[in-house]
Amino acid sequence: MLTKNIKPNAKAIIKGGKIFPYIYGEVLFYQKKDAVLVVARISGLPKNHSGFFGFHIHDGSSCRGKQFEDTGSHYNPGGNPHPKHSGDLPPLLSCDGDAYMEVKTDRFNVREIIGKTVVIHDSTDDFRSQPSGDSGEKIACGEIRVL
Repeated sequence: MLTKNIKPNAKAIIKGGKIFPYIYGEVLFYQKKDAVLVVARISGLPKNHSGFFGFHIHDGSSCRGKQFEDTGSHYNPGGNPHPKHSGDLPPLLSCDGDAYMEVKTDRFNVREIIGKTVVIHDSTDDFRSQPSGDSGEKIACGEIRVL
């Protein structure tokens, strides 16, 4: 783990919605010199056909809404096609309902995403379909807050 003994710059507490209320976890964001390290620890993921779940930063500022409608679309300030949105992240892989992932990205810096949301979708991202990878319904969400 590359983040041992280092304090994150931002954090999102992940909570499931009405359909999957038992999803919970956290996503930590560490600003490095040239990139951001994103660390996700999620539990309570439901069984699905592949075990993969779409995972993105969205441009909305709130997890409100019956199905997290206030999260908006993928964070994409450059107007790029999917999967080159700034908020496109690798899918989460469930292992008996738990997922852990670390990824380094230079698509954004922590300051840019404060106040945005992190969303978990019920299907994997196909990395082709426009505008958002056909990753299914939003099943969990967290608001990114500075630490």
